[in-house]
Amino acid sequence: MLFLTTQIQAQKLTQEDYQRAESFRSENLNNQIVYNLYTQVYWFEDESGLWFIDHDKNGKTYKALYFKDYKVQPLFDQNRLAQKLSLIEEKDLESGKLSLSNIERTKDGHLRFNFESKSYTLNLKTYELQLAEKEDKDERDPFESKSPDGNWIAFSKDYNLYIKSTDTGQEYQLSHNGEKEYEYATYYGWYDIMEGENAERPKHFRVNWSKDSKYIAANVVDFRNAEKMYLLDHSIDSLYKSKLLSYYRGSPGDTTMVLVKPVFFNVESKTEVKTDLPTGTHINSVAVQWMERSGQFLASYAERGFQKEFLKLIDLKNNTEKTLIAETSTTNIDNFWFKKLEGKQKVIFLSERSGWRQLYLVDIETTETIPLTQGTYYINSVVHVSEDKEEIFFLASGKNPKMNPYHQQLYKVDFKGNTTLLTAENAHHVVSFSKDGRYFVDNYSTVNRPTKTVLRLAKSGKVTAELTSADVSEVVAKDWQAPEPFQLTAKDGKTTIYGAIWKPTNFDPNKFYPIVDHTYTGPHTQMFPKSFDRAFMNQSLAELGFIVMMVDGLGTSGRSKEFHNHSYKNMGNNLEDHVLAITHLGEKYPWIDTDRVGIFGHSAGGFDTGRAMLAFPDVYKVGVASSADHDFRMEKAWWPEMYQGWPVDSTYHEVSNITNAKNLKGKLLLVHGGIDENVNPSATFKLAEALVNADKDFDLLIFPSQRHGYQGKASKYFTKKRWNYFVEHLKGEVPIWDFKWE
Repeated sequence: MLFLTTQIQAQKLTQEDYQRAESFRSENLNNQIVYNLYTQVYWFEDESGLWFIDHDKNGKTYKALYFKDYKVQPLFDQNRLAQKLSLIEEKDLESGKLSLSNIERTKDGHLRFNFESKSYTLNLKTYELQLAEKEDKDERDPFESKSPDGNWIAFSKDYNLYIKSTDTGQEYQLSHNGEKEYEYATYYGWYDIMEGENAERPKHFRVNWSKDSKYIAANVVDFRNAEKMYLLDHSIDSLYKSKLLSYYRGSPGDTTMVLVKPVFFNVESKTEVKTDLPTGTHINSVAVQWMERSGQFLASYAERGFQKEFLKLIDLKNNTEKTLIAETSTTNIDNFWFKKLEGKQKVIFLSERSGWRQLYLVDIETTETIPLTQGTYYINSVVHVSEDKEEIFFLASGKNPKMNPYHQQLYKVDFKGNTTLLTAENAHHVVSFSKDGRYFVDNYSTVNRPTKTVLRLAKSGKVTAELTSADVSEVVAKDWQAPEPFQLTAKDGKTTIYGAIWKPTNFDPNKFYPIVDHTYTGPHTQMFPKSFDRAFMNQSLAELGFIVMMVDGLGTSGRSKEFHNHSYKNMGNNLEDHVLAITHLGEKYPWIDTDRVGIFGHSAGGFDTGRAMLAFPDVYKVGVASSADHDFRMEKAWWPEMYQGWPVDSTYHEVSNITNAKNLKGKLLLVHGGIDENVNPSATFKLAEALVNADKDFDLLIFPSQRHGYQGKASKYFTKKRWNYFVEHLKGEVPIWDFKWE
């Protein structure tokens, strides 16, 4: 005990420690003292080149690259432009702080741009500035839709779908059984908030015209038996009674959900054309893409439970239906994607049917399906398709066994399956293609290797120009070191998993540091910091004397289907690999104290935090759970039904933080936004009640005015609260509340 007391006194935090932590917050860091962690490029519409901003300690420099010579050059003379704008705006403007947007080349070689809500044209030879005339805004009625041929306008009246002739103005009623809460040509709005008792749902209108204007698709949205979720807004200064808010949202297993039925009408006959497409809920409705051929469209939808996914070709003229893709899984089908190549009468799609997410090609006429790629790697996305050249460009991870399996590279594959690597560097590549597909810009890096941004030829991947390089010299001079990646064997005893740790800039290997797990095991994503723009994300907390860890255990996305399936109907066990990682790090590094372990996370990471404190109470001692879905039965339906399964069974009860509240031993802070319509705060309140009933000591913080993400003063308050919760309860030190925000 004497040793611990002496150690705490030696490590007592100061105002300087908090200021250092504050200086590493992203708003004080990105392009303030670290530069070009990621460079966004903008392609000129005339396909002559691109422009971007190069950041350094002097501010912004607008630069251009033209394909005629691949040379990076100033986009314009910033000093001259700043002087001109200063005269117009009647205030001094610094050239390095100009914020321009929507920059575009005009046909006569001038530049058009927006500055402070005004549009200007700049003569690059004389630097004459002209205020551009305001373009007439498109005054289209949002509750009407004109047909592609311009002959018809669709609209709704009395909850039914109508069309009227643009020539004669004559109206025709297409549907006849619409009524309030059984409404044609509308849509379900995920964030449609209704204010007050018996409030009206926000009005919407949507139809989908066929390309030849001969057919019209719409949905009938049925609210008649749908239940709502509720919120109370206590934050309105002028109200002394809370405002009741509600919104339609199904929970897992609900039968009382918004229903969505696809309907189709023949414009010439003014009649409905029946199909066998199913009525879905608001989480699995039918999506429609019209084909060029009259009356044909692609319909895609999932069955509830996400174990079956279909893509069908529907022909309204011939009343036929053809299944092009029928995906099935004993667990779930996640991130189904397809793209029609109508000129080739093909559809490409991504599927995990082989156990790895690969690219397939299906013939629309014959339904013959062939794999375009094969292997034990994961295709993250298709980023460009050249239908004429029969080339598909995709980003994939794990194809090179010598690389970290979370780092993606760009490949192209032709319709015969010949695959070519276009980015050979051992790094994570994030790309942006030109509209014509001839070029792409590549931001490549790792979490401990600064970003380089280059222009490449799409044909070969050859680098034609370097645009920017990340500059972190200012923080390196302050003893900052990049996060340190690590790896270990997962709970299955065979699979390698990956993570990273952050250390304070004043790190001393002779000291003993608590470790904090920054978690989000939501199976739809991953946490391993792949790129250099994430190298600072946990540095602030580390500066207060912690080692901060992030790791992806079995069950997260982006690797094999077997890897992903570990979390299916088993999300309560996603943290077992985190516990293994903490043990591994404690054995590897003598300066990590595995008796002082904290954890924090937001949303699904908030569930993790609660789960960690209740399922592993002897490992995790302090947790901060924000905006969490503590019981999946109270969540929005699609996410738990995708990953915890449907129908709802006993596993939902077993993994609930509410039903495990009695297990709490450590210090837990629950945080939620009072009007969070994404993850309703009800589960946080219910967990609080369960903890009270179990006689457990915990803390609760509600932000009455905040939604799922905390903004403004609430964001800063939460950051301070989270820092100090770990300082006080994990380090055992007296926290400092009043420090200066930069």
